[in-house]
Order: sequence, then structure tokens, then C-alpha cells
Amino acid sequence: MADRNYLGEAAAAAAFSSAPARGLSPPLGWKERLRAGLAGAGASLWFVAGLGLLYALRVPLRLCEHLAAVTGFLNSLTPKFYVALTGTSSLISGLIFIFEWWYFHKHGTSFIEQVSINHLRPLMGGTESSISEPGSPSNREGETSRHNLSECKVWRNPLNLFRGAEYRRYTWVTGKEPLTYYDMNLSAQDHQTFFTCDTDFLRPSDTVMQKAWRERNPPARIKAAYQALELNNDCATAYVLLAEEEATTIVDAERLFKQALKAGETIYKRSQQCQHQSPQHEAQLRRDTNVLVYIKRRLAMCARKLGRIREAVKIMRDLMKEFPPLTMLNIHENLLESLLELQAYADVQAVLAKYDDISLPKSAAICYTAALLKTRTVSDKFSPETASRRGLSTAEISAVEAIHRAVEFNPHVPKYLLEMKSLILPPEHILKRGDSEAVAYAFFHLQHWKRIEGALNLLQCTWEGTFRMIPYPLEKGHLFYPYPSCTETADRELLPTFHHVSVYPKKELPFFIHFTAGLCSSTAMIALLTHQFPEIMGVFAKAIPRETRHVIRNWPSPQDVWQPAE
Repeated sequence: MADRNYLGEAAAAAAFSSAPARGLSPPLGWKERLRAGLAGAGASLWFVAGLGLLYALRVPLRLCEHLAAVTGFLNSLTPKFYVALTGTSSLISGLIFIFEWWYFHKHGTSFIEQVSINHLRPLMGGTESSISEPGSPSNREGETSRHNLSECKVWRNPLNLFRGAEYRRYTWVTGKEPLTYYDMNLSAQDHQTFFTCDTDFLRPSDTVMQKAWRERNPPARIKAAYQALELNNDCATAYVLLAEEEATTIVDAERLFKQALKAGETIYKRSQQCQHQSPQHEAQLRRDTNVLVYIKRRLAMCARKLGRIREAVKIMRDLMKEFPPLTMLNIHENLLESLLELQAYADVQAVLAKYDDISLPKSAAICYTAALLKTRTVSDKFSPETASRRGLSTAEISAVEAIHRAVEFNPHVPKYLLEMKSLILPPEHILKRGDSEAVAYAFFHLQHWKRIEGALNLLQCTWEGTFRMIPYPLEKGHLFYPYPSCTETADRELLPTFHHVSVYPKKELPFFIHFTAGLCSSTAMIALLTHQFPEIMGVFAKAIPRETRHVIRNWPSPQDVWQPAE
């Protein structure tokens, strides 16, 4: 089944790459093409006209006399002036180089290029032609960019940790904040979506909790939760907030979630009986369903963390059967991780057969788990020397292809699995195919790769071969869509500042960084030579204006050029 899905994705990727070529329109007329050509050549014509005007007015403007005065002034300067001039130029270009380097490492682009494209180019009239064919490269780039925007959607991390029992304990020990403000703000929006509805004003406790989810200060949220419990001892969302943020251990969190489950089931049954009375009651049922599913899922995660893995698997399976429409919560990823901990690989394969489908969204957990299962069959006997001598077997080829497929989907994961980069606590939200998803996957699944003998060795020997199949990942993919170019920006918002964000593909230094580095080095060298050898550099500096003046004086006039031959 996995092989059929693998081939189906390859066919889908091939169909996508060839799709834009189907709807070609008739060629444009000669008037449109002429207009487009003239618009592109406008800047060059203005430049040539300016040079011709300057040459024609060189006599009335007395350019030769002014140039002679300038060269005379330069001849009177001392070598100390040239030392100061080149030293100042070296300092300024060095400062520009440092700023460019800092801006590139922070934002991934050149500041000078951004200013040139966004501000100077429109002033010079360098706008893009509005005439384009449906099959032109610009339209294909537009379709790719639209798909990249859809792929840069931020998802809730299905394995996110507990704030009080895990994230806050990390802060107490290290003094570092593992969650960014952007990540916590997204969580606040999720809580308002899951745990509130338009009928909250009917129950005072729900009104208090609606304000609690909007609070930025954790103590204020906890205080509001206690106020809601004073108004209604069966307020399930109040117990949820306390379990997430006030409980300092998983045991305390589980105890509060059990209280929330008892209250949530009562409210859910009551909402089921009234769901058909009005649209408001239907909205209230949806909210109570979200609360119940969230509580059961977190109870399953508590059981998983406390070692009761079979109990966690049972809760997750029951959730997936009872609430099949809520697949967007990705409960199957929690189930995959728990089944891998049980080493129930047949059950893992059964889950993958259902969710590793071409019509369903992919994730690093699905792709890398599929690669792990295929790697498991050959990794214990795999040897690079033996494989290079006799070639790869059919099972080894299948495992390598699965690894290549997983690496193409998220190329950041292998560095964490091979411990080439240090892990941090995963964020509460992830970006698929981004560094944040790689951190979240490796944080929970590294132990499963280590448990299978030779799996990491096979991954280390083969994962870099993926990049030879997709030399231009931002333009064309192999089995998936081209890699989105927006992952770096979103990952920097989701991951803490002390983490070095992984960037793919590795960006080359912009031209202006090379230019400013060369300018800084050359001016510093000239300043050093002028200081060490002032006489020689002075002669050299005076010789250049003298030769320039000689060339200009001997330049033929228009009368000499157009004088007819006798």
C-alpha cells in the first residue's frame, strides 16, 4: 500500500510540473510585443541620450577647464590626505559590510537589494510588464507562490507539551523561555476557537473563562479559572486551564484533567439532548465536543508520559472511532508515537496504510515513520562497503527511496536524528516542512530510531543523496511540490531566539556583501600602502589625473571626425 502511495505522489508531482503548459494562449500581436520591447529599452535609451547630450555640451560647459582645475587640486594634495581618505572609506565600507552581514543572517536577504527593488526600481520606472501569457514562467511562479502560501500555514503541534509541568520547569532550570510570544498568541487564538462560543453569556462561568483565554498574564488566567470554579464547580474549561498552566507535574495535570473529564461529559450529554432546538445550541454542542476531545487527548498524553502506554493507545483509538470528523487534530500522530514505543510495528503499518494517502496532507511523522519501517527490515545487515561492492538489494532500494521521500518532505530532520544539531523543547505550533516540525518530530521520535539497530547508520549514508535529485528545490520538486520559500521567516517566529534556525536550501551570500567586503579590503590596502610608501603612492596618484587630462585634450572634436577627405 505504501509503495502505491509513493508512486501515486510521484505521478501527482509530475502532473503538477506539467500542468501549466496545457492552457497556452495564442501569441500576442506585433503591437503588444513592440510596446513591451520599447518599455524595456526605455532606460537604456535615456542613458544613451544623456551621454550624447553631455558630449555635445562639453565645450559650452568648459568641461576640460574644470577637469584641469580638479587635477591641479589633486596634484597639490599631500600623501597624508590620501591616507585619511582611504582610511575613512575603508571604515565606512567596513560598517556597511557588517550591517549587510547582520541583516542577511537575521532576515535572509540583502538590505541594499531590498531597498533597490522595493524603492529605487519603481522610481526609475522598472515595473514588470502587465502582459503575460498563461503558460509563461511568471504565471508558473505565481502558481508556485500561491501553493507555497498554503504550505506555510501554521499547525497545532499534536504532541505539544504542558506549559506548567514541562515548559515552565524548563524555564525554572535554565532561565530561558522555550515559547515565543507569537507561538503563545496562536495558542490563545486556538483556545478561544475551541473553548468559547456565542452562548457563553448564558453561563457566568463561561463568560469568565472567555475573558481568561484572552489574558496574556498566566497568573491572571489562573485567577480567572478559580473565579469560574467558584461560580460553577463543573466548569470543564477552568479545570483544563489549571491542568495546562498551574499543575507543576504530570500527575497533578492528570488529576485536574480527570475532574475536567467528569464535568465535560456531563455538559456534553446535556448539549446532545438540546442540539436541535436552535442554531445556538448546535454551536454550543460543537464547543462542548471540542472540550471533551481535547480533555481525552490530553489524558492519553498524560498516560503516555507516565508509562501507561496501552491505556494511552486505547484512549486514542476510541477518540478516532468516536469522532472521525476531527482528523484535523492529527490524533493519529499521537497514536503512531505510542505504537512505536510499544514496538507494535504491524499496528504502525496499519495506521500508515490509512493516513499515508495521496489525498491526505503529509507530515514529517508520517513520512519518516514510513521510512523507519522500511529501514527496519534491512538496517541490521546493511554495510556501505558491502552495498558498494555488490549493489543494493530490492528491500534496500525500497528503504533508500523511503528515506529520500522523507528527506524531500522535510530536509531538516536528519540533522536532529543524527545529532548534528542540538534539540530544544518543541513549540506549541509547527510549520510543516520547516525546522519547527523537524524539532517536534525528532524530540519524540529520536528514541525510536535509536532502538532499531543500524537505522541511523543507513540514514547517515543515504539522506544527502536526496539533494542530487532536486538540485533546485525552490523551483521544482521530485515527489512533492517545490520546497516553500517562506519557512525560514515563520520558523524564526515560532522558535526561540537561542535556537539556530535551520535554513534550506542554504542561501548564497548576496552580491553586495561580496562587493562591500572587496571595497573594504581594497581601500584598507590602499591606505596601508599610502602610509608605508607615501612617495611612490603620491607619484602614482598624480600620474592618473595627468594621463586622463592628456586623453581628453587629444580627443577629436566633431569637426575633425566629420571633416571630408580631400
